[in-house]
Amino acid sequence: MLSVQQLQINGRRGDLLPATSLHVRRGELLLVAGEGQDQRTALALALSGRMKPSNGVLSWDTTTKTKKIRLASALVDSPGVNEPEQHLSVKDLVTEDLSLIPRRYRGALLSKPWLKVNSFEDIAGLWIEQLPAARSLELLTALALADPATDLLVVDSPDRHSADPAAWLPRLEALASDAGRPLAVVAVVGALPDHWTGPSAVIGNAAMHPPEPEADATPAEEQTATSETPQAETAAHETAAHDSTQAETTEAVPAETGAAPAAPGNPQPAVVVEPKAKHAADPAPETSAATKEAAQPVSEHLQRTAK
Repeated sequence: MLSVQQLQINGRRGDLLPATSLHVRRGELLLVAGEGQDQRTALALALSGRMKPSNGVLSWDTTTKTKKIRLASALVDSPGVNEPEQHLSVKDLVTEDLSLIPRRYRGALLSKPWLKVNSFEDIAGLWIEQLPAARSLELLTALALADPATDLLVVDSPDRHSADPAAWLPRLEALASDAGRPLAVVAVVGALPDHWTGPSAVIGNAAMHPPEPEADATPAEEQTATSETPQAETAAHETAAHDSTQAETTEAVPAETGAAPAAPGNPQPAVVVEPKAKHAADPAPETSAATKEAAQPVSEHLQRTAK
């Protein structure tokens, strides 16, 4: 049984593989969905013991040692890692892959006998780029199972070759349910098929997302109170100034004048009226010019008579 708890791999800037948990038993096919190709490849490498995780626990049966997990697993068609080069012929690919298997398991390093025994004679003369997606997957999985020590099969992004799940899903289901050699099969895909009802997981399903901080009402209330305080103070100053102006205007206008009080909110300029003195003497009447002219001949006549 393959058991994974909180498996996580650090990247240059962030998580290359966010924390992921899953488990799969022999005889089962597990589909793991992940959006990014880098994440899918990182998970496939870690599950097959080809990459050491930064955190988490990976165990196969009763061991957690990376070397033993690597020996018991096979990585199939991983982009940029061990996917077959398109310019190779099928015979060259078979010869190259068989060379990686211990001699005691593969016999003589000859591709033709192996292709015949495993029913691939129909594609022996083709190039890799000419193979249909389904036939290519059959060839690659058969080469991975040429090592009898392989009990865990990890297939990286088989759905990238065809949008039709029929090109890869039946083959993986058949391998997992083979009674003669039950395997634990994990396929890391971009998205789960619509009709899939078997075991599945999602990359990053064990990542801990911090809860969003709750809005603190205290700062907002303090800000409101602070913004209202200057307005209240300004209104108070304006009211005090208005009352002071009204008081000065009322004191400046005496009751004797009978003037109407200034209307509120529209102060009138102060008018100062000096009160009359109670015992002031009335001014003497002025003598007109005609009276002076009439009095002048009379005065001259009296002067001549006196002489």
